[in-house]
Formats: sequence, C-alpha cells, structure tokens
Amino acid sequence: MAIDYTKRPSEGGAPAPTGGVSLSKVTLTKSAPTVSLSKQGGGGRLHVNLNWNTGGAQKGGFLKRVLGGGGIDLDLAALWELNDGRAGVVQALGNAFGSFDRPPYIQLDADDRTGASVNGENLYVNLAHAHEIRRILVFTFIYEGVASFDQADAVVTLTPANGAPIEVRLDERAGGARMCAIALLTNDGRGDFTVRREIRYVQGHRQLDATYGWGLNWTAGRK
Repeated sequence: MAIDYTKRPSEGGAPAPTGGVSLSKVTLTKSAPTVSLSKQGGGGRLHVNLNWNTGGAQKGGFLKRVLGGGGIDLDLAALWELNDGRAGVVQALGNAFGSFDRPPYIQLDADDRTGASVNGENLYVNLAHAHEIRRILVFTFIYEGVASFDQADAVVTLTPANGAPIEVRLDERAGGARMCAIALLTNDGRGDFTVRREIRYVQGHRQLDATYGWGLNWTAGRK
C-alpha cells in the first residue's frame, strides 16, 4: 500500500544524518494507514512523542490565555500486552509510568501538566525485547483544559533509533470524545512491528478496552 512521504525539516542547524538514514518522515493517513517498523530502521529504542498546539501557536499558549489557567493537558499513554499473556497500561494517571528495562519495556518519561513544555509528552519502547511484546496501543486523553481534540491540533510521532519518523495526526472530527486510540503496533511473530493508524475516538478507558479486547479491570485513578 502507498505511503505518504513528507520532507523532514532540519532542526536546530544540526547536520544531516548519514549512514543511509532517511531524511523523510512517513505520514500515516486514512488511505495509507500502515507501515512496517523494521522498514523504517526499527530496532533499539522507539521514541513516541505527543505534541499539540492551537492555530500554530506554541503548545498551550493561546488557550492558556483564554482559559486563564494551566492550558491544555493531554496525556500520552499505551496499553500493552506481552506474549506470555501479561497486560496493562502505561500512563501518568495512577502513576503507572512503566519501565524501559523490565516488563512491559515501555516507559513514560514525565507528565506535562501545564502544556508549557515544547517537547510535549514522551514514552519509550525497548525494541531489544520486541520478541516479548505482542501488541501496543498508543493513545491519548484529555485530562483538562480543552473540551475536544478538535481544538488541540495534536500529533504523535514514532521515531525509531535509525530511520524515518512515523507521524500520525489527530486530524479527524472528535465530537465530544475525550480519548483517542492513535496507533496500534502489532508483532508479526518475528520481532517486527506493523504500525497501523487508528484515530478512533472513545469516551474513556473502559470503552477503549472493550473496542480492542484488552480485558483489563479498570478503577478510578488520579495523578
């Protein structure tokens, strides 16, 4: 299936990568929703970044002034399932930050509660243990500061240790939904992951779980 390619701009005056690393990013769309992670140089550490803005302004800037407070607080998270049947969630809610070197081999680095960080929110997947991971669902939810994803202009970028970043934009109408399944990473049984664009809006964790058949028991949590 065809993939949309977009030129990746140079950042901070850094020299262009060498050694056969692609200078393009892969944008997953409705018409081209999947890509093999290994074909994008997958391996080592996979960096997943969530960032958002409003009307091109710095993230949190415009709405922070309108709301007179802390701006938009979107949370990046992931459902995970290992090949041995263990499953769970990595998220700031409930302080379930995960671990990079131990199961589930997924770690959320911090929680940007102000909307002020230009780096957004980040989690990391240890692909050295890819053979132990069955699937990962990257998702996000609105914790506070905005009524709908339509106002957040959010984007998730999955960047392998080598190769092209994979971009998924939350560019469909969300209505009043406060949670979005963004991308599903599925192990093909040989250690390679297929990354599939989802962009499926739901009302909460229980509906997300039911939609993808994770089978977790959910209780209320806070951060």
